[in-house]
Amino acid sequence: MQNQTAKKNGTWTKTRLKNLLRHKSGRYYARAYVGGKEVWQPLGTSHFSVAEAKLAKFLEQYRSVRRRGATIASAKMTFDEAAKMHLENLNRNVKIKQRTREYWGETLTALYKSWPELRPAQLRNIRQTDLEEWAGDYAKTASATRYNNTVHLVRHILGVGMAAGVLAHNVANALHRISVKPKEPPLPSLAQFNSLLHEMQEGHGRFSKACADLAAGLAFTGCRLGEARSLTWDDINFDLGRIVIRGTPETGTKNREIRRFRLLPDARALFERMRADFPDDRPEDRVFRVGECQKAIDRAVNKVGMKRITHHSLRHFFATRCIESGVDIPTVSRWLGHKDGGVLAMKTYGHLRDEHDQAQAKLVSFGA
Repeated sequence: MQNQTAKKNGTWTKTRLKNLLRHKSGRYYARAYVGGKEVWQPLGTSHFSVAEAKLAKFLEQYRSVRRRGATIASAKMTFDEAAKMHLENLNRNVKIKQRTREYWGETLTALYKSWPELRPAQLRNIRQTDLEEWAGDYAKTASATRYNNTVHLVRHILGVGMAAGVLAHNVANALHRISVKPKEPPLPSLAQFNSLLHEMQEGHGRFSKACADLAAGLAFTGCRLGEARSLTWDDINFDLGRIVIRGTPETGTKNREIRRFRLLPDARALFERMRADFPDDRPEDRVFRVGECQKAIDRAVNKVGMKRITHHSLRHFFATRCIESGVDIPTVSRWLGHKDGGVLAMKTYGHLRDEHDQAQAKLVSFGA
């Protein structure tokens, strides 16, 4: 926290934003008043546009505190109280999907399970050594992704205390992320996949064929399960040989962007056969007759004698087959709906490209 003397000595410069000041070093700071006391927070940037965005987040936390009547005079804010304020902020953020809100709620529940004493603890009494001791134990049992996200959540919750003026600094900033080792998803071979579909079709259940169609659709399009559930006949253009992935009516696709790409031959054959099976379907009707097929997959997996796979495994299978067939990673990434130009796909499937390159290199000869 900075003092008035520093400002009078020309250390600070006002900006066009009321709560944003620029330090002589070029770094930006947010300023607000809580309970009549001036509260400062470094925004960690010298770029105005970045500072403006971070200021908006700081002020939202500050206003949340004011709405709940928290003040400096009441410095006994507990971790749970700050956590509820943070979750309320997430609930008001229309850019965040419901599933994301639910995930952070689940992460908080897991945090309390690993550290029950944290919930009633006053923010001002949480020490860095306490956090480091918890982190050391939690990292031994939680996955790297879960651990990193939980640390991220703790930082944000303590940030609520900073915005309220209860804390002078965020002790969770001392915690370090741990590296996430990419896992190769268990995928069937081509022969196993075809055997899997055959077993699902021959399941002799009421929805056996519908379950097999959904599994094939996921594998032939790379759709996420929610995207496949929402697919209508209006989204498939047989004349142009294209498919449109819109996602769920409520939230759209995962990144909220509609994607369009050409139907692969197997996908076209599947949808043409399904359209012939249901000639009376209207354009707005759903393509798939079932919303999930995990139990059917599990039964077929046991009969085929392969490792268990999930709906999402079939999305990985789609990407794998595309890359093994010679499709470049940026194109596969676009078909999957990734927005990073292939960075994630490269991390996940890069080894396949290397294997393909190796095999192709053997075909090249400069001999007579």
